[in-house]
Amino acid sequence: MNIIAAADLNWGIGKDGDLLDSIPEDMKFFREKTSGCAVIMGKNTFLSFPNQKPLPKRLNIVLTSDETFKPEGVTVCRSMEEAVEAAKKEYEDEKIFFIGGESVYREAEKFADTAYITKIDKKYEADRFLLNFDEIENWYVSNEEMVKTEKGIYITFVTYKKER
Repeated sequence: MNIIAAADLNWGIGKDGDLLDSIPEDMKFFREKTSGCAVIMGKNTFLSFPNQKPLPKRLNIVLTSDETFKPEGVTVCRSMEEAVEAAKKEYEDEKIFFIGGESVYREAEKFADTAYITKIDKKYEADRFLLNFDEIENWYVSNEEMVKTEKGIYITFVTYKKER
């Protein structure tokens, strides 16, 4: 299973319920990686989507304890274990992605064996943070590619793998 996220130099991922920045190259990478897959997210991540609609061409699984939350086109689960089980009914592990937010990423670390992190070479004011994969024991960098974006910001697509 996979974690996918974009983080700034301080491992910040969001502020006030939104992404830190909208970087077209990162958005394209996200679409390419997750299209045709299962995506597991928290309720706030889902609510941050345009028009609060599920991501197209994906099985959208939302974690929440809110019993009244039942958006169309979404599988709602009450626990990470239930969400993983729902994803595994239709997809192999390599086609399951945890896409946020902060608490989902923290819990997902024990399930995932790959993390696709877009490192943004900039510091933002953030109130939500990702785990620092450079400091987590048994995770290592398996690939990285730096790109200068249209906005002039450098980003690095880093693939981390978990040692077995």
